[in-house]
Amino acid sequence: MKFGTKVIHAGVSPDPVSGAVMTPIYQTSTYVQEAPGVHKGYEYARTKNPTRDALQDNLAALENGAKAICFSSGLSAMDAVIRLLNPGEEVVSVNDLYGGSYRQLVRVHARYGILSRFVDMSDASDIEQHISDKTKMLWIETPTNPMLNIVDIEAICKIAKEKGVLVCVDNTFASPYLQNPLNLGADIVLHSCTKYLGGHSDVVMGAVIVKEEAMSEHFYFLQNAVGAVPGPQDCFLMLRGIKTLHLRVQRACENAARLAEFLKTHPKVNRVNYPGFESHPNHEVAKKQMRMFGAMVSFDLKGDDFEAAKKIMTATHYFLLAESLGGVESLMGHPASMTHGSIPREERLKVGLTDSLIRLSVGVEDVNDLMEDIENALSVI
Repeated sequence: MKFGTKVIHAGVSPDPVSGAVMTPIYQTSTYVQEAPGVHKGYEYARTKNPTRDALQDNLAALENGAKAICFSSGLSAMDAVIRLLNPGEEVVSVNDLYGGSYRQLVRVHARYGILSRFVDMSDASDIEQHISDKTKMLWIETPTNPMLNIVDIEAICKIAKEKGVLVCVDNTFASPYLQNPLNLGADIVLHSCTKYLGGHSDVVMGAVIVKEEAMSEHFYFLQNAVGAVPGPQDCFLMLRGIKTLHLRVQRACENAARLAEFLKTHPKVNRVNYPGFESHPNHEVAKKQMRMFGAMVSFDLKGDDFEAAKKIMTATHYFLLAESLGGVESLMGHPASMTHGSIPREERLKVGLTDSLIRLSVGVEDVNDLMEDIENALSVI
């Protein structure tokens, strides 16, 4: 089954009761049992729900995984992944990552003895020196947030396998349409489904997809025992959004490529971060492991003037100043004060996240309107 068919049909079938084409919203908290322990596979909605089951089957197919397990947010999905580790064990993470992921590692799990280190993974051959006897997991984002660095998943996974270390890839920025980490050797894929999978900025959800079915038991247990589960309405919205994933992401990627080229030559722009540029340090890696180069672009200004960046971010019409990404509408954000505000400034600057850096989530509008919008905003400084 090809990807464009998977998004519509994988894991989904007409309702056996009514023949409804769309998966019904099973809005129930409990299920009747014929006798104690005698039921139709469903007992209580925290544990299992038919709408959620359909979504999980669909997500597993999109990432070519054995099983998918959904959670109420991307960060609750991440929490379940980190709980694979025991106190005293270590996560080695990419050093340019989402601020919420950083916060969870250093302010939540560190309290319970789970260690974390943040390293540059842009050269896969360097990773071996960062793996110690305590290291049990490598945490990868690629493209990274917000610097759009690229990590060679296949090369990193090969080294990790030799060392007996698990690899989890946060695939949120790419989406399953552009990149499939399990095919490249990863053990776990994580998504903030809120972003490209949902695609319409109307639902918050996370998911974990595992390569081996045996590992899914850990996640199903936590899904039920901790209870951070998405409701059936949210699962329905996610299934609906996924049906157009390939169409939305392709158009957004095309728009992002045009916009990145436009920004690259603008006299007020200092640097544009976009893996589609041949000058990007890991452009060839991105070309190898991604189908397109993504719809995220970030740039900073000459002179690194935060006040100038603020003027730009309040002068756009189509680019909306807001948290999040991956919706049909174009968004812009200021990582230093918004998504990455939890990371100390000195740590942000080490990876190039300056005070004037602006992150764009390019949507599916007409690209000429988007370029005009950015041009008008840049003219105010």
